[in-house]
Amino acid sequence: MDVIDPRIEEYVERMSSAHEPLLAELSEETRASLGHESMLTGPVAGRLLEMLVWIGRPQRVLEVGTFSGHSALAMAATLPEGGGIDTLEVDPERASVAQRYFDRSPHGGRITLHLGPALETIARLDGTFDLVFIDADKEGYVEYYEAVFPRLSERGLIVADNTLWSGRVVEPGDDGPITRFNEHVRADPRAVSVILSVRDGMTLIRRR
Repeated sequence: MDVIDPRIEEYVERMSSAHEPLLAELSEETRASLGHESMLTGPVAGRLLEMLVWIGRPQRVLEVGTFSGHSALAMAATLPEGGGIDTLEVDPERASVAQRYFDRSPHGGRITLHLGPALETIARLDGTFDLVFIDADKEGYVEYYEAVFPRLSERGLIVADNTLWSGRVVEPGDDGPITRFNEHVRADPRAVSVILSVRDGMTLIRRR
């Protein structure tokens, strides 16, 4: 099910600033070597993340789910001086592709890739986070949210990807992981949230 008319999606992408060349190359290699094209952040969502970093000027970004590194590189491009990204990936093949592109990017030195289960890595990392991007296994979304929400900085922001889940969230009786996550966030008295119909849905969450 298309969440948005494909013609609108094509127009939005065409009228937004184009991919940076390295990100375009990364996207092509991801499609060819890793598959799962739908897991790519893509140019529009990538630009949104880049804009959020530019606006919010976070010093510390946490990404749960690196995949091939597109979103981390998009965010790293507008990090303020001294800012850094910790990105978490459990799959060695995906992490290898991501690290190779981090090494090629002028912004890659701001990114630290952690290989291993996300919840274990989050528990090992110290301090608070100014921006958290969750884009990993959907069954884990509620646990990731609960692990990072108490560690948001005063003006910290969580961005959760794929929260429209190809339209399945509006199917009668759907009880999938994203539907449960959306309901969990909506019912959380600590949080204020909004779902944006960007690509497959992106939810912005802050403290109340």
